[in-house]
Amino acid sequence: MAGREKIVARIHINGSIEDVWREITKLDEPQGSFFNMRCHTDGYEPGGQIRMRTPNGKWTGVVGEVLEFDPPRRYSHTLRFTRFDDPPCIVTYELEEVGGGVEFTLTVHDVMPGTSTAKQLKGGAGMIVRNLKAIVETGKPPIGTRMLYRLFGIMEAFAPKSTRSENWPLPSEEKLK
Repeated sequence: MAGREKIVARIHINGSIEDVWREITKLDEPQGSFFNMRCHTDGYEPGGQIRMRTPNGKWTGVVGEVLEFDPPRRYSHTLRFTRFDDPPCIVTYELEEVGGGVEFTLTVHDVMPGTSTAKQLKGGAGMIVRNLKAIVETGKPPIGTRMLYRLFGIMEAFAPKSTRSENWPLPSEEKLK
């Protein structure tokens, strides 16, 4: 879209494409590269809804819709932060086996300039790829990131009520009501 920004973060990861793919799509535990949020989804296929929630599931930070899912090479979804009233953007993860490892590229398309979302993504994209590299290569994020995640846990009590997960249900959760 005209006037929209594009953010690209790329890194070489010494690991298998399967390990990198698992880390960015796992559902059974928090994703350490994505701010220790846990992905909830009603399906990893186009049209499937995703919610990135705190480890205890009480708060939802990101909502989106799966646009493309081509394991283990490409995954794309819309992204909207629940605490901002900014338009959604599109996030694409691309994995390519290169030189005994994986070139991982995170591209954010259609970011509205000057928004809170743009500011968060500009700082967050680099952190995500560096954390992903550390997790795949060493099994854990860097110490500074682990300390930040502990702080997130403490600060959770002060999250805006609008970000409570009950305000951002998946369609499958709506059917259970």
